[in-house]
Amino acid sequence: MSKPMPARAVALAHMQSLRAWLLAWAVGLVLCLGALQARAEETILAHGISTFGDLKYPADFAHLDYVNPAAPKGGEISIWAFGSFDSMHPYTTKGRAGAMSTVFFESLLTGTADEIGADYGLLAESIEYPEDRSWAIFTLRPEARFSDGTPVTPEDVVFSFELFRDKGLPSFRVQLGRQVERAEVLDGARVKFTFKDGIPTRDLPQLVGSLPVFSKAFYVDNGRDFEESSLDPLMGSGPYMLESMDVGQTLVYARDPDYWGADLPINVGRNNFDHIRIEYYADYNAAFEGFKGGSYTFRNEASSKIWATGYGFPAVNNGWVVRAELSDGDMATGQSFAFNLRRAQFQDERVRQALGLMFNFEWSNETLFYGIYERINSFWENSSLEAEGVPTDGELTLLQPLVDEGLLPESILTEPAVMAPTSGDRQLDRRNMRAASALLDEAGWIVGDDGMRRKDGEALRVEFLNDSQTFDRVINPYVENLRRLGVDAIHTRVDNAQATNRERSYDFDVITAQFPMSFIPGSGLHQYFGSETADTSVFNKMGLKNPAVDRLIDLVLAADSDGELTTRVKALDRVLRSLRFWVPQWYKGVHTVAYYDMYEHPDRIPPYALGNLDFWWYNADKAEALRAAGAIR
Repeated sequence: MSKPMPARAVALAHMQSLRAWLLAWAVGLVLCLGALQARAEETILAHGISTFGDLKYPADFAHLDYVNPAAPKGGEISIWAFGSFDSMHPYTTKGRAGAMSTVFFESLLTGTADEIGADYGLLAESIEYPEDRSWAIFTLRPEARFSDGTPVTPEDVVFSFELFRDKGLPSFRVQLGRQVERAEVLDGARVKFTFKDGIPTRDLPQLVGSLPVFSKAFYVDNGRDFEESSLDPLMGSGPYMLESMDVGQTLVYARDPDYWGADLPINVGRNNFDHIRIEYYADYNAAFEGFKGGSYTFRNEASSKIWATGYGFPAVNNGWVVRAELSDGDMATGQSFAFNLRRAQFQDERVRQALGLMFNFEWSNETLFYGIYERINSFWENSSLEAEGVPTDGELTLLQPLVDEGLLPESILTEPAVMAPTSGDRQLDRRNMRAASALLDEAGWIVGDDGMRRKDGEALRVEFLNDSQTFDRVINPYVENLRRLGVDAIHTRVDNAQATNRERSYDFDVITAQFPMSFIPGSGLHQYFGSETADTSVFNKMGLKNPAVDRLIDLVLAADSDGELTTRVKALDRVLRSLRFWVPQWYKGVHTVAYYDMYEHPDRIPPYALGNLDFWWYNADKAEALRAAGAIR
């Protein structure tokens, strides 16, 4: 049996026990706090970054799957461009930049043609970021060099970012200023971007990682102004340099024999041509004649008529020119007639819907396009992101609050997604004409004794601005149909420079525009469709200002999973289509190309790029045979 302890001894024992417990608790608390802090400071250090999911290529990959790592270097490929150019600075609204004038510049990260939402280190050898992506640190490759041999430094990265933030395209600088708190040099190899609180950060490491990097020393020493046009390009670190130019006529880029990144795994099998030449032509027909005569050697055919009827010339018949249809897994470019919503006559949605009914795609495709095209219905056409049928439950969850606030009509909840109207096999579809007439009558545009529609004494005038001869045969029948409806429609042909100036000053009624969306849409949505920059953006040509669209864009940017993104983009697509500010045109799901038979490509073309200037290559023996036959000079 144990002997009882004295009271003092018991108290002392209790005191020692309490001290031990307090010490253990304190130690435990420190360890717990340390663990929490460690978890808060955990970061990802990698060779690349993906928006959702994992990267396809591991850190030790040898080359991209779709390239030929043994592709020879050499030769020239030549293409054509439309109109002319008077600048080699592609990041300003002043002047018209030369084709491929971004070729001099590289970024911290670069994407691939066989993945969606993945970027790998280019100028940067690694990227570090926390789980919440509230900041990103890029470590530059020590071997990265500008074309003059000077190293690419963190100072150059910060300087380039600040140029875009302070002097970039107006709509872009607004978005960049909203998203990035600061960029700072950490040491001789690292640069850190910190993003603003309350802004979705999903895409921001990739956004800043995709910004071109310029030589600060070159910019300062030459007294450049980023907002001014110049024929002297800024200095970059890319694989090609400007060799020669004939202003407005010809550009020649030469592969830099000392290019620092030639042996990077991301570049193996790429940048294979010694020279890339671009010949400018005033119209498509003249450009085609130049190709037939061998003035340039690769043509990505955009004219369905020429593709169907024009390739019977001797070079094709002799086997000198290859004519091919290659797979294209990318989404449509969103090519369409776009209404300028700043104009009074387009404020009423019924007017826009009526005008859209009068474009007969089916007749155009059969009569003008030889059946080669499909109709665009969605801004994400040819992808899983396009809205279909009535809204899903997930879409309804997003749309219902906007309806409750009066920002959207109730019909958006129950009606199928707006589809482009279908027409009959005659140029003028009388059923659509009756529907269009009823819409215009309802909107107050009444037909007068002269057959023209007026409201408050003003005629319903619609001018189609066009700088392309090949589009005459598309626009003229559309104009004829509109005039039969009583619309004072006219077709105005302008040159390339006039079209650029009038578009940038929003001095137009209707133009042909592109709305190239991505599989993982980012802040560019604000530039194309956002209210904040509608009066300054070079992309929001129609001047769309819609609070429901703004809200949905923010939701798209905040999506943190692939499924969530898909639902939100579908809802946005549904709303954009319901506003009818476009008359969608057409697309084709293949690349229609013709080229002199001295170029080769991998057996498998990746889904998201044709790559003729990237990973195709030159066969010197075939080229010599063509020269001997007199096919090329």
